[in-house]
Amino acid sequence: MISLILAESSLELVPSELINHPSVISHANKLGKKPSEILLDNSWHFAAMKGIENELKRGRPDLVHFSILEATTIPLYLTNKMKLYVHTVDDKVISFGKNVHLPKSYHRFEGVIEKLYKEKKITTNEGVLLEIKDQTFSELLDEIKPSKVIGFSTKGKRSTYEKIVEEVVDDTCIVIGGFQKGHFSESVENKITDLYSLDDKAFEGHVVVARMLYEYEKTIFM
Repeated sequence: MISLILAESSLELVPSELINHPSVISHANKLGKKPSEILLDNSWHFAAMKGIENELKRGRPDLVHFSILEATTIPLYLTNKMKLYVHTVDDKVISFGKNVHLPKSYHRFEGVIEKLYKEKKITTNEGVLLEIKDQTFSELLDEIKPSKVIGFSTKGKRSTYEKIVEEVVDDTCIVIGGFQKGHFSESVENKITDLYSLDDKAFEGHVVVARMLYEYEKTIFM
């Protein structure tokens, strides 16, 4: 079984230093929640986010949603041949159970993730669907114990999806950025054993997820 990590994902609750900003308070009031209970979202909190640390990597939970949908609606995941993890920019990790179907509507997805942050686990009679815990990228790799870690960045060695797939073995971990702009932090990049570039331009994470996993699926199902 391979693993997919969406690393340093732009998915977090509003941090404590921003909870008193008018744009955050106004949005929280509309949702009927406390400012500390809602996702940081650049669409609503742009004014509050200006100048914060790692600004370009934060406040885009919608992009993470796209990547999750791409990863969890394909045969590779549905036949239990891939494990999905979302590592967030503030060092939390969301792990997914078997055949988890998250809402395709962003607003419903937002509600599920906010509930997860509050309750730490979402379960059914069949077991744990989602679980979140404090964990660094390095600690997650220690838990997974992959034989190799393949990552994607414009800083990497130029290659193609077809050639990269030839390097994937059963316990490989694939790492794709869950943020809008920028590069992996040094602490993440140093753990990637094989870093590849697909183009001079940076593609959005969900595009790389879809194309890479499709190429891998062809080696299994076709």
